[in-house]
Amino acid sequence: MNGVLVIDKPAGLTSHDVVNRVRRILGQKSVGHLGTLDPSATGVLPVVTGGLTRLAQFYLHSEKSYEGTIHFGFATDTYDADGEATTPQQKVELDLEELRMRAAEFRGNIQQVPPPFSAKKIAGVRAYKLARRKQEVALQPVEVEIKEFAILGVEGNNCNFRARVASGTYMRSVAHDLGQKLGCGAHLKLLRRTAVAEFGIEDAHTLEDLQEATQKGSVGDVAVHPRKLLPQFPCVTANDESAAMIRSGRAVNLPELSRERLVKVFYGQRQLIAIATRIAGTLFHPGMVFVDSGS
Repeated sequence: MNGVLVIDKPAGLTSHDVVNRVRRILGQKSVGHLGTLDPSATGVLPVVTGGLTRLAQFYLHSEKSYEGTIHFGFATDTYDADGEATTPQQKVELDLEELRMRAAEFRGNIQQVPPPFSAKKIAGVRAYKLARRKQEVALQPVEVEIKEFAILGVEGNNCNFRARVASGTYMRSVAHDLGQKLGCGAHLKLLRRTAVAEFGIEDAHTLEDLQEATQKGSVGDVAVHPRKLLPQFPCVTANDESAAMIRSGRAVNLPELSRERLVKVFYGQRQLIAIATRIAGTLFHPGMVFVDSGS
């Protein structure tokens, strides 16, 4: 199978665990994912299979959306509910308007220090490996962009939020830093990813859904329609002659797309056969060809 599946990742599994399960369900080795999700988090995890794993390069900087809950009163070493407390527990009385005012300070381009338990590297070693050994983790701040961070409501020591962020942003760090601003400590209690790039929670299916579809021979029903992929690139449908040239790696004329740099080339409605790059005028070279693509 060559395709894209949006898995609704359950809590407790790493993104790599999900990829391994998809490999077993589909019975194929070539499977990858588009954007790591923490083990405790749930929600949208796009999984690419077969030849379409090569599309991953187009999703390295994808925007992501989240919903979640921040717990105030103490911080943890992982910045989430799986970690050990690093500050004494405090009694807090949350004020919704104050929280919203503080949340506004995080919007835009900000400097953020990644969590100690993260995949960031320090002298070539993953930070979480150093943290597990109780070694010092001195991560440098990086610039991230938070496009939306809305406090939706307060329940006891918790606040619910919605966020939309650029790639590389850690919501765990947002929770931790918000707790520091309020002087009471905080950590990310729950996190659910609702979108990655064009893939939303409405497109997501559980691993059990995928297993059932595979047994019924209807995996295509749970896969993302190929025409929905990479909506920033226009589509063109090749005829038999052009499709044959593209599959053999030869350049073709696509006069209706003379102003585009990259285009998706389909054969029929569902078969994505190439991503082509304009090389001159109306001449496009199929730089990325998907043999026997589609689902």
